[in-house]
Amino acid sequence: MLWHVENHSSPRAAAFFDLDKTVIAKSSTLTFSKSFYQGGLINRRAVLRTAYAQFVFLAGGADHDQMERMREYLSALCRGWNVQQVKEIVAETLHDLIDPIIYDEAASLIEEHHTAGRDVVIVSTSGAEVVEPIGELLGADRVVATRMVVGEDGCFTGEVEYYAYGPTKAEAIKELAASEGYDLARCYAYSDSMTDVPMLESVGHPYAVNPDRALRREAVSRQWPILDFHRPVRLKQRIPAFKVPPRPALVAMAAVGAAAATAGLVWYASRRRTTTA
Repeated sequence: MLWHVENHSSPRAAAFFDLDKTVIAKSSTLTFSKSFYQGGLINRRAVLRTAYAQFVFLAGGADHDQMERMREYLSALCRGWNVQQVKEIVAETLHDLIDPIIYDEAASLIEEHHTAGRDVVIVSTSGAEVVEPIGELLGADRVVATRMVVGEDGCFTGEVEYYAYGPTKAEAIKELAASEGYDLARCYAYSDSMTDVPMLESVGHPYAVNPDRALRREAVSRQWPILDFHRPVRLKQRIPAFKVPPRPALVAMAAVGAAAATAGLVWYASRRRTTTA
């Protein structure tokens, strides 16, 4: 599109991607609700409630009070879930549920950044048990995700250990830049949400993707490019074929004990129609 290949003698660069509604067309965690039901983690009422939450998420119309109620609900919902069981459910259903909702445009961007010599980092408020496998599916180099506290019994306590949201995402990017030698002025970032303005403004090349109303206004005022993604296509159906270059195993910045259900819990606390940058 508009990028040059990185010179190996130049400082390294990366492309940072939010996940939900930026790379994939739905909420990553809520998409697994039926699988969690089939695995015995939630009941039918919870499935219906998460289906409604998915609708609200896609419509972008929930207010702060609705978000807080859902955050509390999902926090209680995932308490006591066995971490290994969550991982197994996600692994078993990942391709069937996530592959069909990956935006073709996002997959192309990821491929182009890799071709240009940049690392690709998924930075998501969702829980690591969901984000890490999706990152691996996409060929990402690193993942930053929310993680939950895990008790000695191997189950989630319902408490948040690390919350990848808003300013925390920007801090994680800066820490990665320091440790990996990224030149932030040469880095790219993509998000749909006003809550990610701190992440977007921390790089030299910010992009608003399918932005909510507040982010669209912000992008226009700051003259940030706005991208509209609307073609979910299975990776194996893409032409030319989606290429994931050989690379070391995915590095997870927040890999220890993040709940799949956490994404709902922390996402609902964060996806507010009006936020401060």
